[in-house]
Amino acid sequence: MGTNVSHEQSDILLAFQGKNKRVGVWFMRQAGRYLPQYQSLKGNRPLGELFRDPQIAGAITLQPLEILGVDAAILFADILTMPSGMGFHIDFVNGRGPVVNNPVHHPGDLVRLGKFSGLDYVSRTIQLINSVLPSSIPLIGFAGSPYTVATYLCPKHTRMMFENPKSFHQFMDLLTDNTIAYLKQQKQAGIKVFQLFDTWAGALRHEDYKTFVLPYVQRIFKAIKLPSIYYLKNCAHLIDLMEDSGADMLSVCETVNIKDIKTSKGIQGNLLNSLLYADDKIIIEETRALLKAAKARHRKFIFNLSHGVMPDVNPLKLKMVVDEVHKFKWV
Repeated sequence: MGTNVSHEQSDILLAFQGKNKRVGVWFMRQAGRYLPQYQSLKGNRPLGELFRDPQIAGAITLQPLEILGVDAAILFADILTMPSGMGFHIDFVNGRGPVVNNPVHHPGDLVRLGKFSGLDYVSRTIQLINSVLPSSIPLIGFAGSPYTVATYLCPKHTRMMFENPKSFHQFMDLLTDNTIAYLKQQKQAGIKVFQLFDTWAGALRHEDYKTFVLPYVQRIFKAIKLPSIYYLKNCAHLIDLMEDSGADMLSVCETVNIKDIKTSKGIQGNLLNSLLYADDKIIIEETRALLKAAKARHRKFIFNLSHGVMPDVNPLKLKMVVDEVHKFKWV
């Protein structure tokens, strides 16, 4: 493993203080499937095997730094990595995504779930990455939010939420405690920033999010003392509650116009990921417009997408975006 990337200071870390002189940029799902170099490294091996091999996972984590010139690495893992350390049997099937072989079907299933036992291969991957990563490039760790993780682990989670709210809160309590333990393991191993992914909580009503999601998210951000980012998809009706999450940066999707957000927090986002299929001229125009809107409204800003990189996106499009972001005069 190795990388030719070098900067004097981290634009990503400086953004949390509002002291960056250039906009930092990275992409959700930047490590993996859309890169020919990833496909070559992966071969026919199942995804779960790649996650558990520190040498391979580390190399995949580093690939976008060399290829795209992004300003941060994000750990090559999955939001369901943590549950595999608490009693769930999960297969990462090529072309299908994660398959949970022993899901929670009813409240009685909760008794078989345990505390997060730790995943040694995650720590070894982080340590290996940091051994070759320039000190100016932060490694971002992450976890799925308790609610989003619950949507995969419990096929009828909304039924439990309304039919047996006490059991659902019990489930969320356990997932929250285990997520905190998982992120503390990542922190001890050497991550510099963490992001909490909440892909599905945006489907909830404002009042249900406030009851069933926000208290658990708040506990996580309070417990992990690192620069933090909270990503919430379909967040337009929940921006006020995101503000109360305790995260340092709010990562927003395409349902929000950055120029309309009023917050003391930092903002991350939110170029529509589907725009990466557009003509180069349109991509450049949209990138510049987003940067201008962010500069006019927010001092603390990190450039990212509205969601993850699609698997069939041309990497040259992403490289073009990175170059445009880096050319932009922030101060």
